[in-house]
Amino acid sequence: MLIIEGISSSYDQVRVLSGVSLNVKEGEVLGLLGRNGAGKSTLLKSIMGLVKIDEGTIKLDDVVLSKKLAHEIPECGIGYIPQGRRLFPELMVEENLKMGLYARNSSNEVLEWALSLFPVLKTRLKQKSGTLSGGEQQMLATARALCLEPRYILMDEPSEGLMPRLIETIFDIVEKLKSENVSVLLVEQKIEGTLRISDRIVFLENGILKEETTPQQLNDNPEPLEKYVGVKSHKDGGSPSFT
Repeated sequence: MLIIEGISSSYDQVRVLSGVSLNVKEGEVLGLLGRNGAGKSTLLKSIMGLVKIDEGTIKLDDVVLSKKLAHEIPECGIGYIPQGRRLFPELMVEENLKMGLYARNSSNEVLEWALSLFPVLKTRLKQKSGTLSGGEQQMLATARALCLEPRYILMDEPSEGLMPRLIETIFDIVEKLKSENVSVLLVEQKIEGTLRISDRIVFLENGILKEETTPQQLNDNPEPLEKYVGVKSHKDGGSPSFT
């Protein structure tokens, strides 16, 4: 289990996270919701050692991640897909994937497994990653993270910048990860898709964890969505939609 215990983080002495505690269980998708500036991305960066925490502890089972350097954390079994995907646009798809293999000294069998989840990439191996569609780039970023053989993946706004028709691809990707027993901590602004694929939802506001609930509970009582994210629920006989 990934356990975050009372962490606080700052930028230039400005407190961004204050005493955040949560856990991500084996094989689950945990949706992390909140307005822009709530501290969601900072939380992911803190877990990955990219932002120094002021206090608190981050553990993966018995391994204390908060005592490790940033480059050591992926070796412990955590993958990270940041906003913007951070691919090498001038390198071929195959070369981007091998970056993940080299980082963990993984085998080619791991690469084949990652490609089996996203077969379209097999037809693009010699193509520069910068020429892929947005959805294909997200597949590549996810496959590269999988080459590290993670048990957990942190995804930061994976649908950002994608055309509406491609957004469903992102949630399909998360469901594939879950089917492979890879746990996901998901930061995402697309509410309907996030509720559909998440097992639990937590809300962050001004760097403070405010509430934990489930998609089912939010369907019955969407008040926290309006309070912490600023969206309203509309029900018309079926599943709710949000504006």
